[in-house]
Amino acid sequence: MTSLQLALPPSNLRPYISPPLIRLSSATSTSRWCSLVRASPPPPSLSFSSIPPSLQLNTQFYQGCTFIRSAWTRRSRSEAAKKPNRKSWKQRTDMYMRPFLLNIFFSKRFIHAKVMHRGTSKVISVATTNAKDLRNSLPSLTDHNACRVVGRLIAERSKEADVYALAYEPKKNERIEGKLGIVIDTIKENGVIFV
Repeated sequence: MTSLQLALPPSNLRPYISPPLIRLSSATSTSRWCSLVRASPPPPSLSFSSIPPSLQLNTQFYQGCTFIRSAWTRRSRSEAAKKPNRKSWKQRTDMYMRPFLLNIFFSKRFIHAKVMHRGTSKVISVATTNAKDLRNSLPSLTDHNACRVVGRLIAERSKEADVYALAYEPKKNERIEGKLGIVIDTIKENGVIFV
């Protein structure tokens, strides 16, 4: 790119006719609109100063013509395909918009639940039916009653840590029903909202 400096002449020359816009297509699917710089004189100066104003333009030579490049802010599809690992806006900001994530795991013998802070990976609250006090007091460690107990404990311990809003991201093809639905509903009933 070269820098072309245009100085505006005195006002006694013929009026300025704007150059036409042409569309140039490149090898990719993107196209650019550019203005041809002709030999026609620029518009007369509108200022009262004796020094004519100057204009800095970014130009590029294309097949013998000089054209002005415009600034493109949106990436084309082919350009996005070259960088497949770039995260979307939601992926980049979701960690800050919904910082506390609920993880629930159901094994054959126990139910485990914890609330983690996404940014620092610190565990805020934990509840499991494998704990000593629950293991000896509950008749079954995997039934619906155990799910309600785990949900109530998670809600209480989260509120003690000043966390009143949680996020839960279901896995692929996972439905919020059955035991998982009972745990989440119990957490909601005990004063913690899901965002």
